[in-house]
Amino acid sequence: MLIQLMFVLLIGGALAAALIYYRRGNGGGRAFSGDPMRAGRNDSLAGPESGTLHVTGVSPRPDVPGEQYVTITGSISGPSVVAHEVYGRFAWDTFQWPAVGDQIPVLYPAGKPDKWQLAHPGARPYFGSKKPKNQGY
Repeated sequence: MLIQLMFVLLIGGALAAALIYYRRGNGGGRAFSGDPMRAGRNDSLAGPESGTLHVTGVSPRPDVPGEQYVTITGSISGPSVVAHEVYGRFAWDTFQWPAVGDQIPVLYPAGKPDKWQLAHPGARPYFGSKKPKNQGY
């Protein structure tokens, strides 16, 4: 009898955990407006804003030619943001190394400058320097 009760409780707990996991995801019912688990989930609905990154700091340029990692710090200014401090790490061609004072165009979701991306030909994401297959960018 005790084993059967433990089995029923285990199955019930697994179902409750699956339901909670499903409700936290993008599908599964309507969350009320004050739900902290759903806050900020629909970032893709807002259009991106373009701004300018004023470079205030950059890691030293390596002597080795080719793509190397660079850390850039600076402040983003755009339509809804004024001088928001950010930083990022990128794979960058050493022949186009950024310098302090450069003005680099960036894109970011409306009102969320911490999720910025560079729009500069020398920059690529630091996860890999090659373009993924079947991607048209």
